[in-house]
Amino acid sequence: MAFTPANLETARAIIARYPHKKSATLPLLHLAQDQDGWVTPEAMEEIAELLDLTPALVLGTCSFYTMFKREPIGKLLVSVCTNVSCLVNGGPELLDHLQQRYADDSDVTVEEVECIAACDLAPVIQVNYEFHGPLTSEGAEAVIDDYQRGVRVPRTISGSPA
Repeated sequence: MAFTPANLETARAIIARYPHKKSATLPLLHLAQDQDGWVTPEAMEEIAELLDLTPALVLGTCSFYTMFKREPIGKLLVSVCTNVSCLVNGGPELLDHLQQRYADDSDVTVEEVECIAACDLAPVIQVNYEFHGPLTSEGAEAVIDDYQRGVRVPRTISGSPA
């Protein structure tokens, strides 16, 4: 989907902040992802047009950064760290548990991530880029369920305040 009229106006304002249009690539990808929940091919084409770039350059940037999702995901993105500190404190087991628990829940996407720089919270998860840890499997489920019930308010899929 292309930008809404309001987001197109926001996109133009973002572009105007930079001396070189290309510098607005990341903010525009975030804007597109916040609008649609992922970065659609149409959004990448529109961003390319706005920035006088080729769609391949925008795709290359989008595909380089794992924070940009190029296919639909759930409203809650649960990132489970499995790097060294989390590894020795049960991160892989936590990942397996959450993947199984939320496999049939289209509102929750569980992904494995390397290091999210919160070793003191190992094992740690992020829900839409908010840190939670240290957690057991049950504790992680409780956090995710709080988001689903509205007890906690999630950030956008790009991590901006809702």
